[in-house]
Formats: sequence, C-alpha cells, structure tokens
Amino acid sequence: MFVAQQLRKNSIAEYLLYMWQMEDLIRAYGCSMPVIRREYIDKFKFNEEQMDEELDWFGNLVTMMNSEGKREGGHLQINKVVMQQMIELHEQLLQSTKFPFYNAEYYKVLPFIVELRNKGDKDVNEIETCMNALYGTMMLRLQKKEITPNTEHAIKEITTFIGMLSDYYKKDKEEGLEFE
Repeated sequence: MFVAQQLRKNSIAEYLLYMWQMEDLIRAYGCSMPVIRREYIDKFKFNEEQMDEELDWFGNLVTMMNSEGKREGGHLQINKVVMQQMIELHEQLLQSTKFPFYNAEYYKVLPFIVELRNKGDKDVNEIETCMNALYGTMMLRLQKKEITPNTEHAIKEITTFIGMLSDYYKKDKEEGLEFE
C-alpha cells in the first residue's frame, strides 16, 4: 500500500505496473490473506499501525479480485480505470498542437507498437500494448531470462514514451493541462 501510494503520486505508469504485479502476487498466493500475510507482508518491518493498513489494503484487493472474478487472470476495475485515464490523456495530447514533443515521441515508438500488436492482441489500445510490453519485460528480468538487444531497444523507447505520458498525467492532475 505504501509503495502504491508513493508511485501513484510520482508516476502513474509505475503505479499501474506495480498494481498489476500485486494482482499476480495475490494470485500466486491463492488469494489467501493468511498466506499473503505469512509469505509476503510479514517480511516487511511494519509497525502495528502500518501492518493493519497493509493488511486492510491487501484484504480489499483480495475481496475485489474475488468479487470481480479476477482470481485466475485479468485486471481489477480500479486498474482498468487508471488505464482508461492514461488512454484518454494520450488521445488528448495527440490531438493537441501544444505537445509536439509528445507527438514526436509517439511516432518514434509507433513502429514498435505496431510490431507488438501484430504479435499479440490487435484489439488492445496502444497505451495498454506499451504497458503490457513493459510489464512482460519486467517479469522476464525478475526471472533472469534473456532479453534480446532488439527488445531492449524497443523497451527503452517505450519507457521514454510512457514516462512522458506519466509526466503529463501528473502535471494534468496537479496543475491542469491546456490542450487548445
């Protein structure tokens, strides 16, 4: 919870990747709070108040995963809402003439997006395609699996692009962006 709160303030993309990781972690522990507590939460040095907050947070996520039918896969509605907000901001940035650097970065990354969509789900939005690529690469790194130089290059470009979108998201939430 504490990591999620900090990430949400600083980088919406990193927050969403973290939340996807928490969904997978909860699934790995069979959506069982006693197992999650024993195998994961208890490993952190929380004081009593922090422990209660962390247990509540995970408990709420488990409840949502059960009620939304996400025990086996898929993303929680709260995470889908964040993704939709990112997609909407992306579209506003592209339609505006006030963000030429964002547009340039998008067109730089577009060939990678097209290639990824051709290999995977063509119906997934471009931003979700980028986020899926980042998450997949993160999982490969955690598993210490090899990542090809071409993939490394694509991920570097996608990271820059999604980082730019995250920065605009933060600025929009804090100050408001003017699109025209």
